[in-house]
Amino acid sequence: MNKEFIIGEKVCLIAKPPYLKTAEPMPMLRPPDLVELGEEGTIVDRRPGGYWSVRFQRGAFLVDTQYLESVQ
Repeated sequence: MNKEFIIGEKVCLIAKPPYLKTAEPMPMLRPPDLVELGEEGTIVDRRPGGYWSVRFQRGAFLVDTQYLESVQ
């Protein structure tokens, strides 16, 4: 089951991906420790392949749906 989020929705990181990809026109791979487990971010955009652009405290990253959960 694929979770769907709404632009502007608050989400939190429920598992750490092996790496983070920046949400820039030319994405770069970054270490996963830039975002802490449980850190909250805001959905900025929907990307192909089940990825979401999420703005966290230390930047915007492309995060796969499986690593995110909605904040109630």
